[in-house]
Amino acid sequence: MAAGRSVWKGHLRFNMVVVPVAAYTAAASGGGGISFNQIHRDCNQRIKLVKTCPEHGEVRNDEIVKGYEFEKGQYAIVDPAEIEKLKTQGDKAISIESFVGCDTVDPRYFSGSNYYLLPDGMVGQRPYNLLTRAMRESKRYGFAKVFFSGHDQLVLVRPVGKTLVMSLLSYQQEMKPHHEFEGDIADVDLPANEMKLARTLIDAMSVSDKEFDLASYRDTYQDNLRTLVEAKIKGEEVATVLDVEQEPRVINLMDALEKSLAAAAKKKPPKLVAPSPAATAKQIRKRKTS
Repeated sequence: MAAGRSVWKGHLRFNMVVVPVAAYTAAASGGGGISFNQIHRDCNQRIKLVKTCPEHGEVRNDEIVKGYEFEKGQYAIVDPAEIEKLKTQGDKAISIESFVGCDTVDPRYFSGSNYYLLPDGMVGQRPYNLLTRAMRESKRYGFAKVFFSGHDQLVLVRPVGKTLVMSLLSYQQEMKPHHEFEGDIADVDLPANEMKLARTLIDAMSVSDKEFDLASYRDTYQDNLRTLVEAKIKGEEVATVLDVEQEPRVINLMDALEKSLAAAAKKKPPKLVAPSPAATAKQIRKRKTS
């Protein structure tokens, strides 16, 4: 059973197939970290943020409307009912426009918001499993559009295990073109030996998909912060010794590459190589004669 409540319900649609789904926030509540409240130092009471009008002082939520500033101090008032009328019947559907390769969308377009899509009710179980398995076996992601959180969103739907994950994407018009920054990067002639050593270092530091474990990495700052808060609750004092990292010393590039390669070689376990048939036969003869 999915933890928490769904944040959205609708349909996942590809061509004539419609799958009822519910979306659940993928990120842990509060980002999984420690959050603080603003407290009055003198009495330990929580600070309240009050909405005020410069002319009338504090106002209630039902007195607040939406306004667009078209000139300084001049606003066009838009009623929420008028905005609601702009929505179409398709607003509750994730419409897959096409299926693309896993590497088609550049990672810079990912906004960082992800949602788990689960079948909503028994009727959606079969088409959901069909789509998830077909996408996984064909190594394709679904590129789709949906009206979500008050906006027309571009999303990428991809299988992760038995689950579908919907990742929100940025529009190209929201991104700064990378070529705007390339003028700050000089064209440099790179010697062949440096390039060869750099590629060798990359190969030495590379791991396979099976070896890479993202779960082994933790936010140590949040871990330390949680320890501090728990100690404060218990009335304990915490003495923390921070490791002060020295500023890296700039050395010759070739020396840096060679030292890095040597260090990377020490970290990697030696590869297991099967003995040759001749060596195996020699070992067998040696055991028989001993």
